[in-house]
Amino acid sequence: MPQFSDAEELLTHLRSDRFRERCSRKGINIDDVVLTAITIREPSVDRAIRLREQGIGPDRTLMMVSTEEEHHFANSGTSLPNYWREAERCIQKCHDAGIKMCGTVSTIWGSPIGGATELADAVEFTKRWLEIGADDVEHADHDGSASAPDVYRYFSMILDAIPDTRLHIAHFHETKRVAAASALAAMHAGINHFEATLGGLGGQPANFLDDCPVKGTGEYYYDDPRYVGLMCIEDLLVQVDEMGIEHGYDVDRMLWLGRQLERTVGHRLRSEAAINGRTLKEGHPKFARPGLKRVKEKLGETPNQNLPIDWGPEAQLPEHMMS
Repeated sequence: MPQFSDAEELLTHLRSDRFRERCSRKGINIDDVVLTAITIREPSVDRAIRLREQGIGPDRTLMMVSTEEEHHFANSGTSLPNYWREAERCIQKCHDAGIKMCGTVSTIWGSPIGGATELADAVEFTKRWLEIGADDVEHADHDGSASAPDVYRYFSMILDAIPDTRLHIAHFHETKRVAAASALAAMHAGINHFEATLGGLGGQPANFLDDCPVKGTGEYYYDDPRYVGLMCIEDLLVQVDEMGIEHGYDVDRMLWLGRQLERTVGHRLRSEAAINGRTLKEGHPKFARPGLKRVKEKLGETPNQNLPIDWGPEAQLPEHMMS
């Protein structure tokens, strides 16, 4: 796959002393960063293991099944039973090499090829990943099929069956501007690990070349190839932060990084928060229209008066609205 041809070069840079020193100067401990390689088929897993033996390989790899077999075949080129056997071998290889394996379940909420799917099938596939040794499971909505009620229903089923939240990662693609609702529904169900990317880039890196979306290795689900990314981490962080949920991120720094990424790729990306920022408690006084104080003085109003002076202290609704 040409988009992955420079993996060795990239990993060499990320494992270099120079990169480690640059991270340290920014207050980042690179040992806290987990490098994951998408390794859909066994040759990719073998490549990751070879790089690990050279001291530059990933900490974690990822393989993927879809509950709808046509979608699975489009991504992997093989059948589900054959892939499960391959994944079982690859997990053992990775563990022997000191690499973790994430198992992805896709088409949970529907397939862009085969249509509607059953949530129960995805729960069973999750159990199968853990049965054959996966370290965690990514629950993926790769084409934006999920609706918030079904997300809540699914993750409730998952946590009833496998309660350890450390084993579960939610992964929502943004195609209809509803990924934030899906994330909120997953949180309500009890999920606390999410995947997201700066600017909505990534999520399907095989569809990116030189930081720009391109058609993948076959026909894509949408006529517009820009619909390839995960939900934006900038937007997700602002959402979580303003809900008062602890997250451990420097939100302002992440927003700055999102803006820097737009400058790097040379065009507008998909985050709204990177442009509009957070909701500031102190507001934006610079946008105030001049003259309010003078108008209130002229009308005989006090500075904090918001209602006519002869109105009662509380609203009295008409009786027909109270029954």
